[in-house]
Amino acid sequence: MTAPPATESRLRAYGHFLVALFYYFVVRGIARRGAPGLVGEQWSGLVEQAMLVFLLIVGFAGLGYAANRLPNQVSRQGLPRRPGWAREAGVGLAIGWGAAVVCVLAMALGGGIAIQLSLGLRSWGWLAVYALYFAFLALGEEIAFRGYMFQRFARATGPVAAVVAFAVLYAFLQGMIPGSTHASVAVAFVLSLLLATAYLRTRALWVSWGINFGWKASRALVFGLAVSGDSSRSPVVQGDPMGSFWLTGGGFGLDSSWFALCVILALLPVVYRATRELDFRYNAPVFEPAGIPVDLDAAARRQHEAAMGAAPPAPPPLVQIASAQNDPIQLPTGPATIPDGASPLPERTVGTPADEIPSPARPNSGNETLPG
Repeated sequence: MTAPPATESRLRAYGHFLVALFYYFVVRGIARRGAPGLVGEQWSGLVEQAMLVFLLIVGFAGLGYAANRLPNQVSRQGLPRRPGWAREAGVGLAIGWGAAVVCVLAMALGGGIAIQLSLGLRSWGWLAVYALYFAFLALGEEIAFRGYMFQRFARATGPVAAVVAFAVLYAFLQGMIPGSTHASVAVAFVLSLLLATAYLRTRALWVSWGINFGWKASRALVFGLAVSGDSSRSPVVQGDPMGSFWLTGGGFGLDSSWFALCVILALLPVVYRATRELDFRYNAPVFEPAGIPVDLDAAARRQHEAAMGAAPPAPPPLVQIASAQNDPIQLPTGPATIPDGASPLPERTVGTPADEIPSPARPNSGNETLPG
């Protein structure tokens, strides 16, 4: 969504990326250490993610405006309030939910899931709180890894290099979580590729946020499974999967499952097809007027004349003959007409000599002598 000036250098964009990356790690530490001091332990996760989202949006907006002096920096980060944005988020949510359902069905068929329910009123209240937690968690990841920082790096190196580099960065950070495995690093890498594809196809974070939120929240809130090794975010349903590690991911959850890796890979063509209309709408090139101005009417006229031939010449002007009194007499150039009351000239047949044609009677002007 960022539209920098055409003269902006790649080195300058890379410098913006480094500043944004440093800012991300700073505000991440501030949110992580500041949230427990503001609220209790149970609320600290939600407050931490909300603080991180707020600081990222405000900070990246300030960096973007200071760098390029462009308005609407929140929209340019990938959060435009454009028509249909809620529907885009719904499409992503359906894709993320579908991926989780496929993995859970495979777990149920491959070994089973032990379910424990807690239907108290307090549990339902915490269910809404943890839904907000996962919503902010997914939004913070999208702003950080597909927002302003990603756009600056893509400007410096190209979109393909940016997708791969940020997938490596996201997988590295996921690998630092206690209990992570090689499978969890691979799942994080492929998931980042999927989310970046959704962003590049739509030029917004709504679809990718929906996928991320649906993939994480549905596993914890609906099926009670662990998310990145954390199983404390499922107050109503607690699920204990039983089966092989490559299918369930063990205690780390589906984020460490090789089967989940295959499912996410299969989602790439699904996302590509689901965003076909959005890709055409927001990635089609815009043609701007440029070059030498051309008179299209004159060009069309010349083309018509070349095809149809030259126009017929205009009729000649009237011929003036002076009489004896020097009064001009105008004779029309068109076909002659006979006035009313005048005798017409006799018809001449073909082969008749000219001297045998009787002359029309002429009035006596007074100066002629009539014969005998």
